[in-house]
Amino acid sequence: MGAGSDCVFCRIASGAAAAEIVRQDEDIVAFRDINPKAPTHILLIPRRHLPSVNDVEPGDAEVVGKLFLVAKAVAVAEGLDRRGYRLVVNTGADAGQSVHHLHMHLLGGRSLRWPPG
Repeated sequence: MGAGSDCVFCRIASGAAAAEIVRQDEDIVAFRDINPKAPTHILLIPRRHLPSVNDVEPGDAEVVGKLFLVAKAVAVAEGLDRRGYRLVVNTGADAGQSVHHLHMHLLGGRSLRWPPG
């Protein structure tokens, strides 16, 4: 799936597709997953289309770092920082990446098992 109208996450970032947005700024959008795997399951995406971690370049360091900072802020706002939460980034088919726009899953609200797969 490419950038623009073919990418559901690009459409969410631009406001062309509906999502329950929990936080957004000029670089990052965080929204609730429509098929949650935990009581709290929020996706964080860069507004700019990056297909996966494999496509991240040195010039993307700031936005990738900001994903973590926004994830932390959302976790605190959701009350997950007290008991714990998990951040997951899937890359490629074998890892379960189904939308080819870099995204981070923020999962919490219950005890999470290890290993996850």
